[in-house]
Amino acid sequence: MSKVTTKPIAPASRPIGIFDSGIGGLTVANAIQKALPNESIIYFGDTAHLPYGDKSPDSIKYYSIRIAQFLLQQHCKMIVIACNTASSFAYETVKDFIGGQIPVVNVIDPVVEHVTKSKKSRKIGVIGTKGTIKSDIYAKKIHVINKQLDVASLATPLLAPMIEEGFFNNKISRTVIASYLGSRKLSKIDSLILACTHYPLIKQEVSDYYDTDVEIVDSAGVVAEHVKKTLKGKRLLATKRKPVHRFYVSDFTKSFEESTKYFFKNKIHLEKKDLWM
Repeated sequence: MSKVTTKPIAPASRPIGIFDSGIGGLTVANAIQKALPNESIIYFGDTAHLPYGDKSPDSIKYYSIRIAQFLLQQHCKMIVIACNTASSFAYETVKDFIGGQIPVVNVIDPVVEHVTKSKKSRKIGVIGTKGTIKSDIYAKKIHVINKQLDVASLATPLLAPMIEEGFFNNKISRTVIASYLGSRKLSKIDSLILACTHYPLIKQEVSDYYDTDVEIVDSAGVVAEHVKKTLKGKRLLATKRKPVHRFYVSDFTKSFEESTKYFFKNKIHLEKKDLWM
């Protein structure tokens, strides 16, 4: 697949491109919107292939490159990979594909930087999809910075599809969450990384389960601040408050449309875009 060159237009006025396998990345999009109210957003949810956690690394790389190509064609000034699995397997591939044309941000590095700076961290728990946990990406990156930290990772494959279908803040979600968090692997942790951008939607339920001093770390707010810092450093911050948001999905789902109301007050118009035709 050949690299795409963006059309030279006013850089700061261009939108931020964000993609995920489904609704999870909307938590990141919402946090970016709050941190940077002047910015326009183009969001792509690859609902035709969700969840990414069950896909092969090669498939995830292919999907990610094709979506990155689409976002470049929309003249985005930055791409945010708002998916832990895609960040684990496809970040370097997307960066190579982009070839330095625009900044590429993943959702792992900002969180690793945040948690390793915390003075209270001794044993860090990580929950995420099978793909993210199998990659062991969080433990590897954390230990590059601090080898003394203990990292306990647990795959929680039922959580993302449960959230995609709107099952959170109810008896079903609390039962599933408790079953996972009760694992001996996560005993005596003092912080827990929600290593899936779907999981901020169950952050309160996770906090309620522990009811202790365990710090619950989700990527949305941390990544939004990193995006703000990066754009400011490159002088790419939008100066006029005239944001225009567009939302694309590779396959229309009613649950996706319903879930958007948790993040954006105005009704979102979803546009179906099949990149694989």
